Amino acid sequence: MFSYLRSMNTKRIGIIGSGSWATAIAKIVTDNGFAINWWVRQANNIEYFQKRHHNPHYLRNAYFDVANIKFSDDIGVVVKDADIVIIAVPSIHIETALSTLDTNAFNGKQIISAVKGVLPKINLLVNQYLAQKFNFPLESYFTLLGPSHAEEVASEQLSYLTFSGLITPNTAEIANCFKNEYINTVINNDVYGVQYAGVAKNIYALGAGIAHGLEYGDNFLSVYIANAAFEMKKLLKGVMQHSGTHCDHVNYSSSVYLGDLLVTCYSLHSRNRTFGNMIGKGYSVRAAELEMNMVAEGYNACKCIMAINENIGVDLPLITAIYKILWEGANPAEAFKEIEKILI
Repeated sequence: MFSYLRSMNTKRIGIIGSGSWATAIAKIVTDNGFAINWWVRQANNIEYFQKRHHNPHYLRNAYFDVANIKFSDDIGVVVKDADIVIIAVPSIHIETALSTLDTNAFNGKQIISAVKGVLPKINLLVNQYLAQKFNFPLESYFTLLGPSHAEEVASEQLSYLTFSGLITPNTAEIANCFKNEYINTVINNDVYGVQYAGVAKNIYALGAGIAHGLEYGDNFLSVYIANAAFEMKKLLKGVMQHSGTHCDHVNYSSSVYLGDLLVTCYSLHSRNRTFGNMIGKGYSVRAAELEMNMVAEGYNACKCIMAINENIGVDLPLITAIYKILWEGANPAEAFKEIEKILI
């Protein structure tokens, strides 16, 4: 594997984003011998990084050899100097982050999306936005998803990442750039399905957090998550049918689907579960946002999925209930009393 990576490390990798997940990804690829170009929005954070060799705000225990990193607060420079561009910013910030780029900025490049969300306001997946804004081909687009809390990646606890792309050999080549002693990689070709799974699991994790805040126990939570997995499968099949995509041998019990749902609903690292827990305890949405000072993707995602589902027409009672709590002011306790009646 090491000799393979040596043959691949002529590929120039650019990373867009400097949050916890972007930092964890930077650790993976630099540990694998790649030099990277890294877009960090604020120049003072770059200065701190270069001096202290770690991110000033996230995963502070992750140490970097900055000799292998070219920092820039100019996203155009980072994209221009990269063959592979990894997008790792929250979905709510993607339009702003990419707004200064020319429409041909991504020509001839490969893009890896590490985003677990739909772009709010326009209700598009990252690949759909890139196609619309930059005429970017789906064949050169890959996703990086799966149960992967940044904190565990940074501490080198074994994690499994799933890479999805239309062309299997190309996807395998991308995945091999990330494989090492603490990262195992899996590939599939369900580009749309894995992204919607990454969106939906965040919404269900909000619900799991709300349930915990309302003092439901593990017995209830296990039933809730089992029903969430069933509902998510219905959504993904509906998406596939509506979009006209066809993927062979989709295993919805695998890590990128069920595995990511489980860890996001159960783990104390999950910001969506934490956000939901605050809502269940009586925090307002705004108060929870201020307390966390981090983006919980599921909050905007539930509104996006409700809008998207108007065209798909899948019955989504759990997502609907969570949407009503967060966006229509429904009482969490009363909403979960209704959820109790439909769980099987």
